[in-house]
This record gives sequence, C-alpha cells and structure tokens, in this order.
Amino acid sequence: MTSSSGREPGPEPEPEANPEPEAVREPRTGAQSAPRAEHVPDPAHGPGPEPEPRVLCDVRALAADPPLPAGVLWKLAETGRQLDANLVRLAPGGRVAPHAEPELDVLVFVVAGGGVLGVGTADEPRRLSEGVTVWLPHGSARSITAGPDGLSYLTVHRRRPGMRIRPHGGAS
Repeated sequence: MTSSSGREPGPEPEPEANPEPEAVREPRTGAQSAPRAEHVPDPAHGPGPEPEPRVLCDVRALAADPPLPAGVLWKLAETGRQLDANLVRLAPGGRVAPHAEPELDVLVFVVAGGGVLGVGTADEPRRLSEGVTVWLPHGSARSITAGPDGLSYLTVHRRRPGMRIRPHGGAS
C-alpha cells in the first residue's frame, strides 16, 4: 500500500550519525568561519562526546580582506565557551577612546597594521605593530589608535557574565 506521498510505507531511513554542518558565512564580511556543531547531549544516554579542538577562522585572511571603516570582523560564539574573543578592525586614524575594564584582564594580539596603545590616565603612547601581544590587566586605563594603514587586532578575555537583575539600589 502506498501513502499519500506516493511512497511505500516502511521504516524511515536513519539520519547520518554526525552530518557535517555547512560552513557559516559571517554577515558583515562574507568571510567563511568553521562549521558549527549543534550537538546537544541527551541526558538519558549519558554525557555527550568530549569536546574537540577545532579551527574557527583565519584571522590573517579576515584582516587582509578589503578594509571596512571599522568594526568586529569575527567573534567567538561557540556554545558553552568560557572565553570571549573578537577580531576588531580600526580604520586608519580610528580610535577606541580611553577606558578601563574593571573586571576582566584582556589579551590583545595585533594581526595587521599598526598604531598606538595609550597607557594609563596620561594615555602614554606605546607602539603597536603586527605580531605584538599586549596584556591589559583589569582596572588598567587604555586607548587604542590605528596608524595610517589601519589596525586589526584580536582580543581574548574571560567570558563576561550575563546580565543580572539586581534590587533597586544595586544591592546583591
């Protein structure tokens, strides 16, 4: 007997155990990132597979794309991560105003271009060039200014906690 779809009834074919998801195109740059696994462990069958290291993107290739005015070219968005990471591009002369991050240490790795890191409340200049790695301790004041060729850099820090609702007056 055939069903309304014209197929013979029978068992449904088994889906592939781990089909490879298609690569995801980042909307802003059109750059290709690594496939994203959407595995959700089933508590009834024990813990899921062990996490596996994988390549997420090629920051040098993203930084080499035709320059955009400024912005985040890539960000780490993997489920269950404990880190945040961003690849940021500043246009020539672009600037991140002086500020301090009170809670998080930040690691900055210059991927392409150059510029100046302003350090402390006096915004003392420190040269940034390709390959330079900078540690920004939590609480430190800093600014970043791109040089004439622009500046692309990777930031890495502990994942920020989610928004918290606190009673009126800010008490925990």
